[in-house]
Amino acid sequence: MRIAILTFDGFNELDSLIASGILNRVTKPGWSVSIACPTHEARSMNGVVLKAQATLEDASRADAVIIGSGRLTREVVADPALMARLKLDPTRQLLGAQCSGTLVLAKLGLLQDVPACTDLTTRPWVEEAGVQVVNQPFVANGNVATAGGCLASQYLAVWVIARLEGIEAARSAIHYVAPVGEKDEYVERAMRNIEPFVAQAATS
Repeated sequence: MRIAILTFDGFNELDSLIASGILNRVTKPGWSVSIACPTHEARSMNGVVLKAQATLEDASRADAVIIGSGRLTREVVADPALMARLKLDPTRQLLGAQCSGTLVLAKLGLLQDVPACTDLTTRPWVEEAGVQVVNQPFVANGNVATAGGCLASQYLAVWVIARLEGIEAARSAIHYVAPVGEKDEYVERAMRNIEPFVAQAATS
C-alpha cells in the first residue's frame, strides 16, 4: 500500500510528521509512506525544510492520501496549475485532510453534501466553499475523512491504518506512540473517534 502525505510550503510540522511517524509503524512488505510535495522540498511555517519523497503525481496514484495544513493553503487552492496536478479520486483512494487541508478537498469538489472538520482559523473559508463544518476532531464519509486541530493528525493516520490493515494494526500503532502511563487512554480515545466510521465503511 502506498500512502502519500501532501506537504506544501508553509506546512504545519505536526500534521505531516505525526501522521508519517504513526503510519510508518506498519512495517509489512509493500507498505510505503511518502512526503509528497509540489517541488523537491518544502519549508514549514517554522522554517523546517523537508526533502520531497514523492511528487503530486505520485500522490495521485497512491492508495491513500493525507493532506496536511499550513499557512499558505489559500495560496495553494488559488493556484490553478498546482490544483490541476491533484488527481484525487475517492472511488479508488482513501483521502484524508487536516485543518486547512480540508480546504483543498473542498476546492476539489470532494466534500459536496458531507460534513467536515477543520481548524477554527480555516472554518470560515471552508464554509464559504459550501461545506458544513462540524465541531469535532474527526469525521469520515466513505473513503473521505477530515480532522480538525494539529494533534488530530493521529486520528487520520489511525483511520488510514484501520481501513487498510485492520483495527488491531491501528491499535498497535497508536499504542506504540502514546505516552507511557497513558497508553490505554490514548488507544481508546483514538478508537472511539475512528471505529464508528470504519465500521460504517465496512457495511456500505
